[in-house]
Amino acid sequence: MDQHIYQQIVERKQNRQKSFAILIDPDKMQKTDIEKIVWQAVEAKVDYFFVGGSLVVVNTVNENIQQIKANCTIPVILFPGAPSQVSCYADALFFLSLISGRNADLLIGQHVLSAPMIKQSGLEIIPTGYMVIDGGAPTSVSYIANTAPIPADKSDIALCTAMAGEMLGLKLIYMDAGSGALNAISEKMIERVAKNINVPLVVGGGITTPEKAVANCKAGADVIVVGNAIEKNISLIKEISTAIHAV
Repeated sequence: MDQHIYQQIVERKQNRQKSFAILIDPDKMQKTDIEKIVWQAVEAKVDYFFVGGSLVVVNTVNENIQQIKANCTIPVILFPGAPSQVSCYADALFFLSLISGRNADLLIGQHVLSAPMIKQSGLEIIPTGYMVIDGGAPTSVSYIANTAPIPADKSDIALCTAMAGEMLGLKLIYMDAGSGALNAISEKMIERVAKNINVPLVVGGGITTPEKAVANCKAGADVIVVGNAIEKNISLIKEISTAIHAV
């Protein structure tokens, strides 16, 4: 199966180029919002769109992705909270295993059920170790997953979890404080993880300023993900993108 998007992420990491991804949550975005975000993203040279959410009440994933694809060539990667969020219109899919939790259904259970459908989708599959970090507020992902996040001050736990994920063969580690996090993941934790894994590291949740995005990049994040802050202030797209690409 074609792995050109993952290979691009790896090559950017090897070349020490940082990437910026905008997270589109179908429950929070109207068509007019997405249109404005896509226009700004093209102007700002955003690298990726991630589409998905922990709880999609109104399933407009296909529609959202088609709208993005009709207006730009920025790759779209599915960030699914459930098998129902799989769409053949995307370019790739993060095959998420919630390695920070102990819920077997989200470690392997849903993967078994969705594997035939995903295999037939033709999507580029990126096996991803998903780690939820405590961002100071309850999040949808923790509630839906019925599992506790890694404490914000336990960098060693995050480090060992990420190393285990890489040893299991996962191709990417995604650390997330969750949508609407009060506190972003600390640079100390990011640095501890980044220095001890070889696969690309994606970091999201609670990033609301260009300064924080840059700090996370310098700590070792390869891809910075912002969603909730952009929903509130679309001008952050250009500011954060420019800051990240200047690192």
